[in-house]
Amino acid sequence: MSEQSAPSPSSPSVCPSMLYADARAAVRQLTEAFGFTTVALFEDESGLILHAELALGNGIVMLGSKGAGGEFGAAMAGAGPAAVYVRVDDVDAHHRRAVEHGVEVVAPPTDQEYGARDYLARDREGHIWSFGDYRPQIAAV
Repeated sequence: MSEQSAPSPSSPSVCPSMLYADARAAVRQLTEAFGFTTVALFEDESGLILHAELALGNGIVMLGSKGAGGEFGAAMAGAGPAAVYVRVDDVDAHHRRAVEHGVEVVAPPTDQEYGARDYLARDREGHIWSFGDYRPQIAAV
């Protein structure tokens, strides 16, 4: 089974990719607790998630199931958890939503010395997610 929405007029240049022992539970947590939207979801005949794309704002994270095979799975074997930064407009509201869904908060919303506000959360498989209002910029070349 697969589902995919119409392509967007732009796509991000950087897309974090992670593998989960229970990708279905990860998709559920990321959409319900963190507000991501499922853009694409591809499963094998047994229901194992081979590839999913979840969007928040103009960013996308890609994920799949550990043990699904393929070159990426082989390259990721034994790799540690990942950390991902996601920009949100209202850090405190986003934090409240995550807490309401039982997410483990590693660090509460905090004002940083460089002017940003952010918080850290750990998903159900140990990946660290940083949600904040910092807006990284790429200088024009």
